[in-house]
Amino acid sequence: MSFLTLITQRQSVRKYSSRPVETEKLNRCLEAARLAPSASNSQPWHYIVVDKEPERTQVANATFSDMVKFNRFTLQVPVLVVLLLEKPRLLNRFAMILKNKEWRLIDIGITAEHFCLQAEEEGLGTCMMGWFNEKELKKLLSVPADKAVGLVISLGYAEEGYTLRKKIRKPLEEMVSYNKY
Repeated sequence: MSFLTLITQRQSVRKYSSRPVETEKLNRCLEAARLAPSASNSQPWHYIVVDKEPERTQVANATFSDMVKFNRFTLQVPVLVVLLLEKPRLLNRFAMILKNKEWRLIDIGITAEHFCLQAEEEGLGTCMMGWFNEKELKKLLSVPADKAVGLVISLGYAEEGYTLRKKIRKPLEEMVSYNKY
């Protein structure tokens, strides 16, 4: 499929079937993520694939609460991927301070999108989530104290009949300028 078709079709899926994700498809998503570019090739990420019980349900429960329920769909997802932020190397830390830029956040956005686009190519659905109980996730997954949880990505087959929503985006004229603002 063409790249524009791929990015037009990719959407956040919030209703999943119970069909398991094939290991080879998951591995291609992880390989696509591995190949993502990063500032100074720092690759400041680590992926934790959670696909076994009871860990999968425990991780799902850490993505919502009694007050904030919008991620409850994670209970039906066959695979949850927890994306960690690795501590940057000394040179990158210095550059981040000097330029006041958190390149790690840009980098994990790129690797996460590589993962999600490959999933779309594989016929799988994803949803990137930034709302979760980080303390609980770190405890459940034995994440070292110097690591941070950046994102949780759901992965699985969309429920049958899940329809493609029309993308609502700003027109080009509102988001692009040439040569000056």
